[in-house]
Amino acid sequence: MTAENFFLPSFCFLAFMLAYNVLQRNLLFQHPRQCSAITLAIDFTPIILASAAEKRKRRRSQRTRPAPLDGERKVTVKKRASYRWIIVLAGIAGLFASLGLGRFSLGMMLPAMGEALALSYGQMGLISTINFCGYLLAVLLCGALTERFGARLLISAALALVALSMVLVGLSSHFLLLLPLYFLTGVGSALSNVPIMALMSVWFDGRSRGRAAGLCVMGNGLGILVTGKGVPLLNEMAAGWRVSWIVLGCIAGGIALLSFMLFRNRPEEPGESTAAPAATGAASPAEKRGQGRSGQPVAGKNIFYHCGAIYFLFGCTYVIYVTFFVTALVQERGLTEQAAGSLWAWVGLLSLASGPLFGSLSDRYGRKATLAAVFLIQTTAYLLAAARLPMFSVYISLACFGLVVWSIPPIMAALVGDHAGPERTAALFGFVTFLFGIGQIIGPACAGFLAEQSGTFSSSFLLAAVLAGTGMGLSLLLPGKRPPAAEDGRG
Repeated sequence: MTAENFFLPSFCFLAFMLAYNVLQRNLLFQHPRQCSAITLAIDFTPIILASAAEKRKRRRSQRTRPAPLDGERKVTVKKRASYRWIIVLAGIAGLFASLGLGRFSLGMMLPAMGEALALSYGQMGLISTINFCGYLLAVLLCGALTERFGARLLISAALALVALSMVLVGLSSHFLLLLPLYFLTGVGSALSNVPIMALMSVWFDGRSRGRAAGLCVMGNGLGILVTGKGVPLLNEMAAGWRVSWIVLGCIAGGIALLSFMLFRNRPEEPGESTAAPAATGAASPAEKRGQGRSGQPVAGKNIFYHCGAIYFLFGCTYVIYVTFFVTALVQERGLTEQAAGSLWAWVGLLSLASGPLFGSLSDRYGRKATLAAVFLIQTTAYLLAAARLPMFSVYISLACFGLVVWSIPPIMAALVGDHAGPERTAALFGFVTFLFGIGQIIGPACAGFLAEQSGTFSSSFLLAAVLAGTGMGLSLLLPGKRPPAAEDGRG
């Protein structure tokens, strides 16, 4: 067994056993307050990551500061309401650099990189996989580092790491040098993405927090849009793909500086809130004892294993398409990088609306039906990518994928919240997202191996289609109605 084949299963086995053992001990289900360190360690999308630290700061502030006068209070609330949208804009820019440039630009880089460095399909897949490994490991440190250094400093330093590692990738000439450098890019992506999402819970109350987080995720689509148009143009220059990495790294460095200037760890007056008590997301005493507002217990463990399996399949499938589709267009369809980049830019454009659109549909028609519909559309996209049909199939495949690419994460977050109750949502969503991350590691490695063995990417996209179809089937097996814990009156 080669070192490459030994590394991936060993890493995934250890990562999965960590999450599984935590769940089996019931730490996440029975003692949510006693396992905060573990909860933060595995929470990939911690919408309320900084809430505990913020509460302590508020209590200290209330003890040391005099209560503001009525006029001062109005000015404070007004300033907070205005500046929080600056935080959102900074969040969009941060995710644009962190994931849009740091992760999703790779698909545009691989054709030229593979040709220049004589990379096999398996090596291309391993480059993507090593980035996800860095992300998965770094997220274990996000909670402690945010608590120690604050979100503003951590985000800025992490984006600087993304920028530096991307520049160094552009200066590298060997496959073995690319792996540790792109691993560091994944580390920086995790250490910036998680605190950005956490800041939304500090600056926004429960009535607008989801909208703010959804707007931030638009940075991902903008990254795909910009790299799809910009990378082919940069690749035409003398040094080709190296210039692309260096230029994108410099852009990320500028955003790191901008983040340090714009981000704030908390509002100026942390004791003030524009939220009504019912909208703050605070749990009632019944919910703190593991019950919903109706007094009924929340869902059992099986539903969260079920959600984790669905999210794992999404992680496996979407990343195969993101990593290899442009390469397949260039190497198998004969398109130029410019033409392939222009097509890929449409994915970025369509993806801007995917999260808000399907999140709203899930509110109206239910998580089960919407998830099944999304997986059906994804399966269609992957089958069309695998088929050797005329070019019209490529256009339909891209349209289907772009329409739904960012739709499952917000639906899954809502689904877990429906069944977990407010006090346990963060911990349980962290568990299912941990499985999602493992899927992102396994997907490109398996797809690259299949492409190398078969000599075509059709087998890789066919694997994605089979897994997405399985995800649709599992979605249809979900409970049709939300449990009583979800009917808490907060919409």
